[in-house]
Amino acid sequence: MRTRPLKVALLGCGVVGSEVARIMTTHADDLAARIGAPVELAGIAVRRPNRVRAGVPAELLTTDATALVKRGDIDVVVEVIGGVEPARSLITTSFEHGASVVSANKALLAADGAALHAAAVEHGVDLYYEAAVAGAIPLIRPLRESLAGDKVNRVLGIVNGTTNFILDKMDTTGAGYSEALDEATALGYAEADPTADVEGFDAAAKAAILAGIAFHTRVTIDDVHREGITEVTAADIASARRMGCTVKLLAICERSADGRSVTARVHPAMIPLTHPLASVREAYNAVFVEAAAAGQLMFYGPGAGGSPTASAVLGDLVATCRNKLASTTGPGESAYAQLTVSPMDDVVTRYHISLDVADKPGVLAQVATVFAEHQVSIDTVRQQGRNPAADGVAVEQGGGGRREGGEASLVVVTHRAPDAALGATVEALRKLDTVRGVASIMRVEGE
Repeated sequence: MRTRPLKVALLGCGVVGSEVARIMTTHADDLAARIGAPVELAGIAVRRPNRVRAGVPAELLTTDATALVKRGDIDVVVEVIGGVEPARSLITTSFEHGASVVSANKALLAADGAALHAAAVEHGVDLYYEAAVAGAIPLIRPLRESLAGDKVNRVLGIVNGTTNFILDKMDTTGAGYSEALDEATALGYAEADPTADVEGFDAAAKAAILAGIAFHTRVTIDDVHREGITEVTAADIASARRMGCTVKLLAICERSADGRSVTARVHPAMIPLTHPLASVREAYNAVFVEAAAAGQLMFYGPGAGGSPTASAVLGDLVATCRNKLASTTGPGESAYAQLTVSPMDDVVTRYHISLDVADKPGVLAQVATVFAEHQVSIDTVRQQGRNPAADGVAVEQGGGGRREGGEASLVVVTHRAPDAALGATVEALRKLDTVRGVASIMRVEGE
């Protein structure tokens, strides 16, 4: 075994960073045996050096992150500070001074991954980021290494634990969105400002990273269609249940049927209770990968938290250190396919549309005509509020009873149709005098 230790600089010492430091210290002998050389934590860049950090050597703390990565004797930089700047500058500076980088920074990678990969190649170092997507779940390495000889057609999954916890509580307890969010916040699953999670930004960044790796095509967060869960209601959850479904926030990356383009999207969707993703509870993550030869693969586990994320960081640390010893680098960016990233309008799926309509004869026929005019085929209709038989349209009648003001609730589930056609249909429905409002629109996936 080589006696000179490999030196590691740690940028950030919050929940994840402090756990990385702790494990590096307590498992130093095991890490050295697995790598083939000792690993030494040479410095830790923090913003508040006076903050108490149990088990973290105070003498390693510094507020000068730039000076730390410029030292010249650093072999690997671990970046867990998040955000775009100063993380981007610190990573590129690390490359310039010969250090490989292990990052958990999904936002930066989704926005500027191509430039970072190019800089790593230019300086002959590694850029690893398993921890950027789905916490402890091994996902990025299987996609870019284990499945490197296969053709991935689809990646579908739950990649945000906060939103999964909220939707799970709404489903299992009947809680409303606000009530479930409050519980998630109290338990530490949601930040004080939950916007990144509940509006889908976090999941969209992860979807961009996954799509880029899976399809060998550059995909940024700007290419990802994004919808959050803030508009999901208890009525949506109940309607999904009546269909034998549950609601999940899904990240979906797909290759087109002709293989010439891809799409990446994040939005709430109804999925059948028989689908394995329907049973993913609490703050867990799970991702389905569908490949031509391998078939369906499922990756499941804790998607966030200090220890799970630190596990992924340390796995990358071992890999980059081994590469350093062998004077080589691991796989970098693979964007040779250069497939077109298509807009959401081109996505074809099923839809669940809830309408508030006037409770009078002829409404169902008008609504059905609008769907037909836009070539969106109706699968089922459910109406609550009166006996709809006079309209001559086959429906399932619920037990909600007549609403005040002569309104009824009409729920339409379509066959597969392009998103653009569905959007045009909804706009036309809004113009009908008999349609008082479009209560919700949700896609149906996983069938």
